[in-house]
Amino acid sequence: MNAYSDPQALLAEAKKSILFTAVRPELIMEKGKGMHLWDTDKKEYLDFVGGWAVTSLGHCPEAIVNALHHQSRELINASPSFFNKPMLEFANLLTKHSCFDRVFFASSGAEANEGAVKLARKHGAKNLNGAFEMITMVNSFHGRTLAMMSATGKKKWENLFEPKVAGFKHVPFNDLNALKEALSPNTCAIMLEPIQGEGGVFEVEKNYIQAIRKICNEQEILLIFDEVQTGLGRTGKLFAYEHYGIEPDIMTLAKGIGGGFPLSALLTKEKWNLFDAGDQGGTYSGQPLGMAVGSAVLKEILEKKLVENAEKQGSYIQNKLGDIAGQFKLTNIRGKGLLIAFDLPQAKGSEVVAACLANGLLINSPQPATIRLMPPLIVTTKDVDAMIEILSASLTEVFNG
Repeated sequence: MNAYSDPQALLAEAKKSILFTAVRPELIMEKGKGMHLWDTDKKEYLDFVGGWAVTSLGHCPEAIVNALHHQSRELINASPSFFNKPMLEFANLLTKHSCFDRVFFASSGAEANEGAVKLARKHGAKNLNGAFEMITMVNSFHGRTLAMMSATGKKKWENLFEPKVAGFKHVPFNDLNALKEALSPNTCAIMLEPIQGEGGVFEVEKNYIQAIRKICNEQEILLIFDEVQTGLGRTGKLFAYEHYGIEPDIMTLAKGIGGGFPLSALLTKEKWNLFDAGDQGGTYSGQPLGMAVGSAVLKEILEKKLVENAEKQGSYIQNKLGDIAGQFKLTNIRGKGLLIAFDLPQAKGSEVVAACLANGLLINSPQPATIRLMPPLIVTTKDVDAMIEILSASLTEVFNG
């Protein structure tokens, strides 16, 4: 037997050759289609993680397969020095369907967020007497580059990889007084996630964000929405800012924007089109292959009405969770669209995730007593019913076994 066809040999090789950064299950995913994944032992899994809200169209959708096939025969990469047709098409699609005028393309959410910080500091340098500080939120998550770890409000990262990048103040989420106290002449921007996904699925309050918008208008501070996890239909709107009756000055997208292809975007209003040549860039910025995928994903989301499906199925999931909440003492069922979480009666999130994995369901526990669900936007009521059945069996094993 070839070593690379033997799952156990592959796992042994992985333990020797892959840099350790995470605890992974003793299995290897091999194939995906729609709502399902299969490992090298041919075991099937119903996917309610969706690659961390990435596989918006499900696994191996025809729209992405066809886009990759067609574009790879035409032009894969012309360098970021030139325009290309897929770049212009995708930029036009994004600006047409959002409140923004300009787009910068990148490869990851952290990279897009770094670009947002740079643009905010450029504004501070040009228009606010050198202001450079940004206010971000406790419990937030903005990425894993050093600067984005500095912007992130995770307690356990406070002393990691010191010294951090200076210029970030963290304030409690939805606490307007704390935010006002953090403001200073050095403040150039406020950055937040409309729903803190990694933090446990906690939503910004409408009155709070509208008050922030007013403060930003009055003091010419930029409001940045990190929609890396919430963008492209995830919350039952194409973009989460649409829920709150305000528009941010800058928005970042990633995860679902590429449906599994590494892709991200920074969008802003024309007023903040401030970069000089050379201020911002990237080797893979706007490369045709990614642009073709991005256009295909957004077109599919719009044509198949997957935003509406996210709202419909999200409500159905929350109702079904409500039906079993009493039996398993589940509390605080929350979220919008297909970004949903609930709390367990004990801090056994990892045990519930492991039980579900063994039973053929993929879910996530972002906090010790919290379960998060982020299925692809193509999820159906049949999928939800199957998920609830496996989840119920797994909860029974963990809490009543």
